[in-house]
Order: sequence, then C-alpha cells, then structure tokens
Amino acid sequence: MTSDINRNKPTLSIITATYNAASVLPRLIESLRLQTDQDFEWVVADGASSDNTLELLAQVKDLNLAVDSRPDFGIYDALNRAVTMASGKYYLVLGADDRLFPEAVAAFRSAVDDSDVDIITAKVFADGIVHSVRRPWPWLYGQFAYVSSHAVGTAIRKGLHEKFGLYSHRFPMAADQYFLKKVGDSGANIVKADFVAGEFSTEGTSGNDILGALTECFRVQLATGEHRFFQLVIFLARLFKNYRRL
Repeated sequence: MTSDINRNKPTLSIITATYNAASVLPRLIESLRLQTDQDFEWVVADGASSDNTLELLAQVKDLNLAVDSRPDFGIYDALNRAVTMASGKYYLVLGADDRLFPEAVAAFRSAVDDSDVDIITAKVFADGIVHSVRRPWPWLYGQFAYVSSHAVGTAIRKGLHEKFGLYSHRFPMAADQYFLKKVGDSGANIVKADFVAGEFSTEGTSGNDILGALTECFRVQLATGEHRFFQLVIFLARLFKNYRRL
C-alpha cells in the first residue's frame, strides 16, 4: 500500500521505518507538527504492520506525508525504500520512537543553505546526555568519529547513495555504521552544527542486543580497512567492558 500527499520537492526529507509502532508514533508525529519550519516531507516505509500503525498514519492530514507499506526484510530494507522514495536533496532518519526538537528542521535547512555539504551532523540527546561527534579517530570510534548519530542528528545528502550504495544487507544491525564510515573515510564534506536536534531512543535492537551490536561494529571496522589486530583488541576490550549486559 502506498499513499502520497503533496509531493513537492523540499530541501529535507524525514524518513522513518515502522513496524507495529502505533504505541510510540504519536510522540514523533507531535514533534513533527511542532516544527517551526514545515518545509519538509515525511516518508514512512512500513513493514506491513498488523497493529494500528497504518490507521494512525492515515489520520495525519496536516503533514506532507507519504506512506509505503509492504513486507520487508528489516529496518535497512525499509530505509532503502524510503531513501528511494524521498524527493529532498537531504534526508534525516528518525526512528518511530525518536523525536525532533521544534527548531531542528529550521536549523538543518539553515545549515544546508549556508554551504554545499555532504553531511550535516548536529548534537543529539539520549539517556539524559547530549552527544556530539567524538574525537577524529575512526579506527576507534567508527562512524562516530564523523557524526553524532545516524538517526535524529545527521542530515545526509541523498546523492551519496549513488556513489556508496544503499544500506548494505550484510549488516542487519549496523548498515548505517558501514555506510557512514565509508562516506567519512572518503573525505566527504561533513559539517558539525552547534545545535541539539532531538532525542534519540536507545530502546531499539542494537540497544537490547549488545553482543550483536559489538560484533557488527567489529565487522564494519574490518570491512572498511581498519587494522585487524588492533580491531580485535578493541573488540575484546568492549566485550569485557559490557560483559554484564551480554
């Protein structure tokens, strides 16, 4: 099922992957309604939800919303579909349980207008802490040496996927890390913006499956050419640090 409303070409597309997300979507919807700058589209790729997700989205008449619902193979399959549907020059990923702060769209659009960049990364709020880009050590921090987070805090030029491909099915939990690490390693023009974009939820799969997340992070580092021995040492250190959560 696909629905489409007023598909103008805004600067920014907000994309969301959903599956049985009716319990958390209202907060996200409200945060989009509260944006001081409404010049954006919202593209939702749904995985054939069986709860009230689609009914809830059908009631949204005041946002520039497009919905595509069909069975898929997980979040990155859905995000790839949403990226393909998006008409904006840049896109911003929001999880169904995330939210944007009211000035976020305006701030991202202002940053885009000021310079012709590949990625704009802002700060994000998660677990009671404001997170920003870490030190520029991709061998240690992976994508976080370049961006604050994939969802909520980073506006990505859609055209980057023409060069680096869509989100890879090789990494069902960390395809965003693989994509952004490749982009960052290539020397892309990344701008750090000094505002807090919104709140990132840590209740997703990677937050609940620590072993899976650490393993995929290790695989991403190897796949992007980092030194195998050093990455093995870092991986084992992270396992030890998080062993109570495994």
